[in-house]
Amino acid sequence: MNDRLAAPGFAANLAPETALASRYAETRATTEALAAALSVEDCVIQSMPDASPVKWHLAHTSWFFETFVLAPHRPGYALYDGAFRVLFNSYYNAVGDKHPRTQRGLLSRPSLESVRAYRRHVDRAMEALFAADDAPAMLADLIELGVNHEQQHQELILTDVKHMLSCNPLKPAYAASRRSANAPADAPAGWVEFGERLTEIGHEPPGFSFDNETPRHRAFVPAFALATRPVSNAEYLAFIDDGGYTRPELWLSEGWDWIHSNAIAAPGYWERDANAWRYFTLGGMLALEPDAPVCHASLYEADAYARWAEARLPTESEWEVAACGLPVTGHFLEDGWLRPRANANGADSLRQMFGDVWEWTQSAYAPYPGFRPAPGAVGEYNGKFMCNQYVLRGGSCATPRSHIRATYRNFFPAAARWQFTGIRLARDA
Repeated sequence: MNDRLAAPGFAANLAPETALASRYAETRATTEALAAALSVEDCVIQSMPDASPVKWHLAHTSWFFETFVLAPHRPGYALYDGAFRVLFNSYYNAVGDKHPRTQRGLLSRPSLESVRAYRRHVDRAMEALFAADDAPAMLADLIELGVNHEQQHQELILTDVKHMLSCNPLKPAYAASRRSANAPADAPAGWVEFGERLTEIGHEPPGFSFDNETPRHRAFVPAFALATRPVSNAEYLAFIDDGGYTRPELWLSEGWDWIHSNAIAAPGYWERDANAWRYFTLGGMLALEPDAPVCHASLYEADAYARWAEARLPTESEWEVAACGLPVTGHFLEDGWLRPRANANGADSLRQMFGDVWEWTQSAYAPYPGFRPAPGAVGEYNGKFMCNQYVLRGGSCATPRSHIRATYRNFFPAAARWQFTGIRLARDA
């Protein structure tokens, strides 16, 4: 799947030029900072078909601004290198040819320094665009889209680097593991009930949204209850210890075949060492933190755990009803933990709806009623992926805080788990 974490649209809130220029510069600097600790070798490896090299992420996010903003809208703009139009195109068929996704790790040339020069070339042109007094107002929408697109790739850089480093037998750390003197002990999970309602779901202007969050529409949501927090590592370990991976009655048929075909008996990055569980993080190997949210679980595993717990996964409408109006609090990219953390704040209210882990829903990723893809090549960003995938909500510890909102729809295939994917239970009220 993913060169993105969700799909964009064009409900941008037209910000003043200075604010948009500042957001652009800050976003570009954050991307560079995420790559700064990596060696040249780190930046060129593609560890699996779903992942991309960091060098490719650095180039593609520049390609986006060059292809959709600068080349068509700035007279006299000179392409940095015409070959980059093909090499760093992700999936935009209307733009032209593209290098095969599975072969991005074979691009030893252009060099990493050439890609960084490409970023500087694009940034200088964007600075001139922001300084110009003749830029069309409609470009603000495209630039806002490009900024949010790059934030998606910031998360992908971290998840792809994590997978790449996990393949190294040395299990090296991306960054020094951040530790607290006293890790919080999570409070027992409770339930919050919601009555049935006819409500509205989806993004409501003003403000930026991706087009898969629109149009806002009416939805009937039966009464339900939602767990106050995500499932923890300790709770998931109880599922494993109770033979969860050996009990076919808990599994979807595809999931049962998947765990056997791939010899899966624990979430991604878990390893059993001398009768104790450890897991690989961006800070290297750590002892399993029992109260932290379980992470790197597939939809199959999330669904099987929910059955074992005599519950179910929420629908995306239920999740949005519960999250609407809550503050966007949790552990995000800016907090620097780069792994999910426990939150001990009370058992009677919803917490960690945002950040820490993306939460699987049982909802297939499909268009909202009345959805129409945007015209032109950028319309490919979303609609054509509405097949054989499931919706996730809430963001993760690798998501930029300003990037997430209650209506945000992420999506992945059922077997995907290299992202920071976790579980929140629901049940009928």
